[in-house]
Amino acid sequence: MTSVRLRLLILALLPLMVLMPMLLFVAIGRWSSNYDDVLIANVESDLRIAEQYMQRLLLTTGDDVESLARSVAFQDAAALPDAVFAAYLDRNRATLQLDFLYYLPLGKAQDAARQWPVIKTAVAGTGGSEIDIFSAADLDALSPDLAARARLPLIDTEAAVPTDRTVEDRGMVIHTATDVRVPGRLGVLVGGILLNRNLDFIDTINALVYHSEGAEEKRQGTATLFLEDVRVSTNVRLFEGARALGTRVSAAVRNKVLVEGQTWLDSAFVVNDWYISGYLPLIDSFGERVGMLYVGFLEAPFTAAKRSSYILIFSAFALVLALTAPLFLRLAGGIFSPLEQMTKTMEKVESGELGARIGEVSSKDEIGTVAAHLDTLLDQVQERDRKLRSWADELNVRVEQRTAELREANEKLESTYQQLVMSEKLASIGEITAGVAHEINNPVAVIQGNVDVIRQTLGDGAQPVMTELALIDQQVGRINAIVGKLLQFARPSEFGTFEESVDVASVLDDCLVLVDHVISKGEISVSIERGDAPPVRINPGELQQVIINLIINAVQAMQGHGALDISVTSAGRDGIAGAQLVIADTGPGISEEKLQTVFDPFFTTKLGEGTGLGLSVSQTLIQNANGLVSVANRAEGGAVFTVWLPNDQAGDVAA
Repeated sequence: MTSVRLRLLILALLPLMVLMPMLLFVAIGRWSSNYDDVLIANVESDLRIAEQYMQRLLLTTGDDVESLARSVAFQDAAALPDAVFAAYLDRNRATLQLDFLYYLPLGKAQDAARQWPVIKTAVAGTGGSEIDIFSAADLDALSPDLAARARLPLIDTEAAVPTDRTVEDRGMVIHTATDVRVPGRLGVLVGGILLNRNLDFIDTINALVYHSEGAEEKRQGTATLFLEDVRVSTNVRLFEGARALGTRVSAAVRNKVLVEGQTWLDSAFVVNDWYISGYLPLIDSFGERVGMLYVGFLEAPFTAAKRSSYILIFSAFALVLALTAPLFLRLAGGIFSPLEQMTKTMEKVESGELGARIGEVSSKDEIGTVAAHLDTLLDQVQERDRKLRSWADELNVRVEQRTAELREANEKLESTYQQLVMSEKLASIGEITAGVAHEINNPVAVIQGNVDVIRQTLGDGAQPVMTELALIDQQVGRINAIVGKLLQFARPSEFGTFEESVDVASVLDDCLVLVDHVISKGEISVSIERGDAPPVRINPGELQQVIINLIINAVQAMQGHGALDISVTSAGRDGIAGAQLVIADTGPGISEEKLQTVFDPFFTTKLGEGTGLGLSVSQTLIQNANGLVSVANRAEGGAVFTVWLPNDQAGDVAA
């Protein structure tokens, strides 16, 4: 972060654009958490109201049955025949809004007490009311209508615990019993209310909790009674509008409420939507958790209200930011505008525009003073730069003059060195070749003399070995020819100091004799094409040196395997007739980047072996004879060297 402008902007806007959003997010998060806590507190309060209503219903049912058993009318009816007494009980069942009401004599009551703790308590002389679960058989024994009313087909419910059951035929009952003390009718009076499909019961809870004054505009509540995890009485609606009887609670709620025995106070998915929910476990007379009491209200309206609040808060913050940010920027602009002028001026100076200046700035404080000092420094820098450039131009002129002198001296030195190397090489070769020729000639003369002595001594007796003696003569003659050619190659001045008319094909034949031992070392085939080539004017020794160098290079390039194609033909260049010698090999050829440098002095591909002067000397010798030598790569592979020399008459004209 190197920009002063950026740092000033950060200092100006950091509280507004960073700290305030952070505080805003913290405040919104805290508010959202408190809002959720209020919703949970509301549903907890609703659940307590529903619980209190259920407890009141238990107490009221027990009190009603006990009051009936203690009434004078009950005592009078108890003295009547059983049928009349039964009719009396049925009328009071309807009056008390009970689903069943019956009398058990003491003996039967004692038997029933082993099954139901409520009846056991009544036999002991204390009435009571509890929630109990009746089986389908128990309900059918009381009334087939009750058994039919309790029966509910189970509906597959998402997220519920998997089950193989298809029907819930048990009944959840408010079970009450009180002792009967009427002489002749000692026993227990038993009554109860079936809660399955008891819509009055569940709608009353819903009305108590959610239909208070003004509340219906804020919360859309529901209430449900569960037998274990099955809805047996509810005002929760399915998609078709029917009550969701037979649907089941989610596994998470079931585990926490029925298994762990805790009260659920949280958001939960109820049938087809999310509700702020409260689930209370219900305990039967045996102390077992047998069901749940649920109340809850739709979460969507409160979620929408929170979303609207978020939008309002962030919109207000954005509006404040939009109104205050330009003000901060305007105030900061008075500081960083002169600094930006300085920066731009320095950039121009760095790019080479030394005449750039800051000029007058609106700021009259320390920044304005710095700007004025900077302009003064730039004036001094520009003046020094002008002087340095003048000195540099003068120095460049002197350097160019000295460089040209050094280049010329170097070229002379290089030319002298090449001539010296060539002279030394030729002198060394001449001395070595002369010595070798002398050493060869002596034993060859001895051999030839002894052959002649053998032939004279044997006379006619030499006839059987005449062929062998002739072969020795032939080879001795060949040795003499080779030695002569070597001497002619090493010391051409002794054999012809001046240029003369030369047949290229004849010189080629002499060269092939000299290099035969090199060619014969490998599997190299030689093909020669001789055309009608005119004679040329050149020192024969120099031409011989060029041809031998090109042939040896070609043989070495093929590394013992290949074909050497040589042709001597007539060819013209620029209207001048001449002879053309072409030497082509089947080696790897010459890379494109080296084609232009093969004739440079000391260029060689045989590091540690050659001097790199062969082709350079060859080019010089041919050019001295007004000829040309060139190189190219063959399309089928390998390199081809072409030597062209003007004919003898053209050479005379040139001379």
